[in-house]
Amino acid sequence: MKYAELKDLTAEELRQKAAGLQEDLFKLRLRQASSQVENPMRIRQLRRDIARIRTAQRALADARPAAPAKGAAQP
Repeated sequence: MKYAELKDLTAEELRQKAAGLQEDLFKLRLRQASSQVENPMRIRQLRRDIARIRTAQRALADARPAAPAKGAAQP
């Protein structure tokens, strides 16, 4: 998965995709602990995909203007 594919997704789509990948990673780690995994590089790939999604989420959050805190002094 490329970052260019992720930056066009909405926050909800990114959240769903991250949850799905984290579930896949969890299942794969369980299989690795109990037996041999057929493709150990898949764990690395999933971790990196999750990191890309988190980066896209952070960029999306930074792009939105922050709401002023309650009780903050306004100039």
